[in-house]
This record gives sequence, structure tokens and C-alpha cells, in this order.
Amino acid sequence: MSRNVFIAGVGMIPFTKPGASAPYDEMAAQAVRQALADAGMEYGKVQQAYAGYVYGASTCGQKALYKVGMTGIPVINVNNNCSTGSSALYLARQAVQSGVAEVALAFGFEQMNPGALSSPWNDRPGPLDEFNAVLEQTIGKIEIPNALRLFGAAGQAHMQKYGSTIETFAAIRAKASRHAANNPLAVFRNVVSTEDVLAEKVFWPGVMTRSMACPPTCGAAAAIVVSEAYARKHGLRTDVRIAAQALTTDFPSTLESHDPIRLVGFDMARAAAQQAYEQAGIGPQDVDVVELHDCFAHNELLTYEALGLCAEGEGHQFVADGDNTYGGKFVTNPSGGLLSKGHPLGATGLAQCYELTHQLRGTAEQRQVPGARLALQHNLGLGGACVVTVYQKQ
Repeated sequence: MSRNVFIAGVGMIPFTKPGASAPYDEMAAQAVRQALADAGMEYGKVQQAYAGYVYGASTCGQKALYKVGMTGIPVINVNNNCSTGSSALYLARQAVQSGVAEVALAFGFEQMNPGALSSPWNDRPGPLDEFNAVLEQTIGKIEIPNALRLFGAAGQAHMQKYGSTIETFAAIRAKASRHAANNPLAVFRNVVSTEDVLAEKVFWPGVMTRSMACPPTCGAAAAIVVSEAYARKHGLRTDVRIAAQALTTDFPSTLESHDPIRLVGFDMARAAAQQAYEQAGIGPQDVDVVELHDCFAHNELLTYEALGLCAEGEGHQFVADGDNTYGGKFVTNPSGGLLSKGHPLGATGLAQCYELTHQLRGTAEQRQVPGARLALQHNLGLGGACVVTVYQKQ
């Protein structure tokens, strides 16, 4: 059985720097309550819930949700690295589309610490061990934080292969700041220029400055998905439909190619996009607005190409032509993206859903993309998982 699935309600709290947020359970409960209110629904109608988070004990989802209600429903905790939030949404959508549930809740949250990402598990194999070994074989040993090393190397590979420059990445970062200035939920709303970004502290000479990497962030977001029959019966919204969704993992090429671009998920992103386009019966040229996983400015450029927004190797020209912003071909990350809105890992995919739902409803205020009818979401986790979702205005 395959049924239409709609976004009935969304919620999101303002993202903050580590140390400035409420505890994770309070943030998550607030976002869930907002989604319920947005849908005009009481919690007792939810039949399944999927909780996304990366840094937390095994039943943090239940602890957060119990603040909203205790109704005995299944609560499944999801951890898929940085694509956790959209993985929770994928499972909720799948439950409704298959007929297992009529109403499902996906929510994500993260209470993060300052500084680079790190793992508390140092006594066992890490999921990125092979990735790091291949990268070291490819570019040598560089003593910088792991994510910065992986995505910086991918950006450097694009520079060497296709001619993009550090100025290209700085322009992407500056664009993010201009978009986030209109987003009251973003952690950074100050506008910076390309020159400002280039003048910052250098993380990798000639490749990356400080704000080209997204900041650790605390926050939460949520979405309620419903079947068409349930929505019609109960008078719920049916103006935003999940037209397609694909979740992919790595291919042999990720490691075997010894290409840093592929190490950071290019092939699984391209495959997920192709699957989603085929399901929706569209092509990338039909998309009006995009929220993609700009954990680093470098990954935003790579993702333009993986999603087919431009040809492989042409990302820097795409930026130079202004095709990634208002007035160009695809308004990309109108929310400010991970670079300016922030990246609380478990919440990110659902924050993207929140933004695109409002874009298609026409309620994104100063961020509104005129006439938006098709929206594309890309959420990536190394190790790896990639979720691409197409939303359609009805």
C-alpha cells in the first residue's frame, strides 16, 4: 500500500549556542507542542513517534516526549549521525505511507558542547576509521579536527580538479549570513561579506577559515505527518505533500576511489537525489527552493553538483552567477543553512522540513521565495546516510 503523506504541522525553537539553551528534553517538548498546535491536534492522536538525537542516552526521546504526554505509543530513537532528523522523518513518513499509522510524529533535538565534534567512545572501532585511513593515504596526515579534515580535503580536491577557490567558499558563507539575517530562529544573524570571511582565523591555509564550518548548536524541531484520508476526515492541512523521499548509504566508490569528494558522501547524495526525482516525476530544473546540508561551505558547493543543480565541476560558476540565491535559479538555504542557522545534529533535518513547509505555505515572511511550489531537502551524515526529500505545494 502506498498513500499520499502530508505535513500537518511543524514546530521549531530558536537555535542557540552551547550553554545558552534549556535542557534537551525541554527543547524537544517545546518543538513538539508547537507542531501539535500548528496542526491543530492534541498529542493523544499521535500513533507513533520517532525521536532523533546523536548525543544522549538510549531513551532520551521518551524522556522528552513524556513531558508532552504518556500515551503508551511506540517511540523509536534514531541516530544516523548528522542526517538523524531527516532519518526520523523518513521513518515517520514510511509508517504513514505504508498504512501502519495514520498520524506519526518526527522530532529531533540536540544539546551540544562547544568545540569540534568528538566521540565518548575511545575503546572500540569508530565508524569513520576507514574513511580517515583512506584520507590519510590520499593527502597525508593533518592534525586538525576530523570533520574539518574530511570536508576541507573535499573542498581542496574540488579546487585542484575544477578550479574553485577559497573565495568561492567565502562567498557561499556570506550568502548564508544574508539569508539568516531574515530568520529569527537562526543562531547567527549578523551579515558578513566575502572579504570578512576571508579575513577570519585560518583553519586550513588556502582552503578554510573559521566561519566556513558550521557551529555546534543546541535546538529542536518537529513535524507531524498524516495520511490523506485522516487529514480529510479531521480537517487537517493538506497543502504540503511529501512527494518523494530517498535514504541512501555509501557505495564502494566512497572508499575505493580515494577521492575526498566521494569520501564525504557525494555518490550517496547523487543517488538519493536521482531516486527522489524519479519518484516525484520531476527533474532538478523543476525545483524552486532548496535546503541542503552546508555543514561546511565546501559541502554546499559539492552538493549543488550532487543534486544536479549544476553540472559536476561547475559549482564555482554556479556561485559566481548568483544561481544559489534570490533572483537566481535555485534559492538555496533561505533559512541561513547550517552555517548561520546552526546545526544541532538531531534537529537539523526537521529544521529543514520546517523551513520548506513554510516556504510552500507562503508563510516564510521576509525569506519567502516567490511562487515556491517544489522544494528539495538534502541532509547528510558521514559514515554514512543521506536523505533527500521532495515537498510539493498542493
